[in-house]
Amino acid sequence: MSSPKTLLTVLASPRGEASVSRQLADKVVARLSSSETRVVARDISDGVPVVDGDWIGAAFGGDDKTPLATSEELIAEVQSADHIIIATPIWNFGVPASLKAWVDQICRAGVTFAYSETGPKGLLQGKKATIIISSGGTESGSAIDFATPYLKHVLGFIGITDIEVVAADQLMVDAEGAMAKADAAIEALAA
Repeated sequence: MSSPKTLLTVLASPRGEASVSRQLADKVVARLSSSETRVVARDISDGVPVVDGDWIGAAFGGDDKTPLATSEELIAEVQSADHIIIATPIWNFGVPASLKAWVDQICRAGVTFAYSETGPKGLLQGKKATIIISSGGTESGSAIDFATPYLKHVLGFIGITDIEVVAADQLMVDAEGAMAKADAAIEALAA
């Protein structure tokens, strides 16, 4: 197994050490990294600025680029990463608002994707991603899981198609079984 040079973890749960998705992210980082790996942790649980009119104006030709400062910082982290880990709970069948705001900040025409005659093309190719999902009752990959397919689609949209999923789902139904399944998926990563 070759370790990534730079590993970016995006942490969406506000539950701190009690967060299952954060606990699993720590295990994934330990599994994928080596002593030479640079690990960058981006905690977005306290929120990410939402895209607004000033942001759109700046992104599409405005002279004042100040509204893009957060977007530039978040995009630079994604661009410099070899492997991105997104750790999130499923809330109300989707992702937390802070993760949606992060997605909005990193999806920028001409920067992370481009439009062509054949449709959009992702500009961040050659990277890997691991999506870590935790949920109380929603089964990962089920018809009511809108988080996992959304994140897979967004990553593919910006060019990242080598994606693995680690799910600790339905924790309120069978916590022990869910964690065992997630641990097995982590053990199988990059093997």
